Amino acid sequence: MRAWLGENPSPQSPPFARHRWLRLLVYLFIAYAALGIGLGGGEQLANEYRLTTAVGWLLGLVQGAVVVLAIWRPAPAWAASLAAAFLTALLARPHLATDASPGVGWPWPAPVMLAQIVVLALLALRTRLRGTLAAFGITAALTWVLEAPIGAQRYSPTGVVAIALFAVAVLIGTALRSRSEARAELAQQTTITAEERARRALLEERSRIARELHDVVAHHMSVISIQAQVAPHLVENPSEELRENLAGIRNNALEALTELRRVLGVLRSAGPDDPEALDDTYRLSAPGTGPAPDAPQPNLARLDALIENTRAAGLEVVMKTDGEPRGYPPGVELSAYRIVQEALSNVLRHAPGASVTVEVLHYPHGICLDVANSRPTRPAPPSPGSGHGLLGMRERAAMLGGHVVATGDRYGGFRVTAFLPREGTPEPTAPARPSASGPDPEPDPDPDPHSPEPPTGEQSS
Repeated sequence: MRAWLGENPSPQSPPFARHRWLRLLVYLFIAYAALGIGLGGGEQLANEYRLTTAVGWLLGLVQGAVVVLAIWRPAPAWAASLAAAFLTALLARPHLATDASPGVGWPWPAPVMLAQIVVLALLALRTRLRGTLAAFGITAALTWVLEAPIGAQRYSPTGVVAIALFAVAVLIGTALRSRSEARAELAQQTTITAEERARRALLEERSRIARELHDVVAHHMSVISIQAQVAPHLVENPSEELRENLAGIRNNALEALTELRRVLGVLRSAGPDDPEALDDTYRLSAPGTGPAPDAPQPNLARLDALIENTRAAGLEVVMKTDGEPRGYPPGVELSAYRIVQEALSNVLRHAPGASVTVEVLHYPHGICLDVANSRPTRPAPPSPGSGHGLLGMRERAAMLGGHVVATGDRYGGFRVTAFLPREGTPEPTAPARPSASGPDPEPDPDPDPHSPEPPTGEQSS
């Protein structure tokens, strides 16, 4: 019983299993009903039907026991209750003409009828509608057989009243079961919808990343093709071997460029015109970074335009740069721009009126981005966004071997810190962090104040 009354009851728990106090009330009610049926029914069967005391009490206790059994096994309990009721009617029939008092209810005396009502209700709560209707039909048919073809003398017929009460019990149990199934299905659909929404957001972000990276690769392949075509004209009297090699390079570049454009066309057809992306009023954009498929890809040089757009949206932004850019690959610059863009968009959504500090720190082994905002000055309106911005940031950073850490502070602000390796791959010899038990490492000649950790992409707590 302690397990059934816990927070996660088993499938064999009684109805109203979602609420602990209702489960306790159900147990108390069923136990009280079983006790009353067992004691009162045994006495009534022995006195009214003129059965022996042992037989009367035995039949009464059987009816009380099947009520308790119906909590776990409603179908066997219903069969046992119906069999006991049929046996009780047959045993009492000879006494109805001689010993029994006139007006005794038959074939369903009150205690047996009450036990059958409880059992049918519990059966309807646990069994499919087809099984419940079958049990009700068999009960009604057996009642008609006892009362019509077999019959007895000096009794008050209770078949019609019993069938009506049984129908009400089945109807109530079926309605409660349908309601419980509807609520369970709604909860399941809600979970599936949330998972599908998260999966769709992840797929959209990956498609967007793939499209942008393919654009970068296509650009380089075009440059290679043009250089291979121009190179023979830059050399006086080039050899046939050189011409053949350069022609092969150009042909391979053109073939790769054709395949990349085919993949890029598929990606563009599914992503840029998405209504959710176009209707996102909080999404920041800069010149050349809209949904147009042929727009140039943004880089770190466009951060100034992004900051200006953010300020025009009413946000106070301060940008700081430390170190000199070290010639990052286009994919790294693109991901760095998108991470800052998404962080500023989140501030606009969730922290209206806050001040923002954007730091871009250049190190020999990579770039560190830090976007921190203060506590908002007014409540945030409902956001129409998908709510998966941090997921997209982590996907971008993990793809390049970096990581993103997002944390809140004690004053109500929020900070997003990202580290991207310079070459877009994890550093093979990353500087070790100080250990509480080991010796102190050698000082880093160019320390990183944000202490980039391995690219796990996990959010710190």
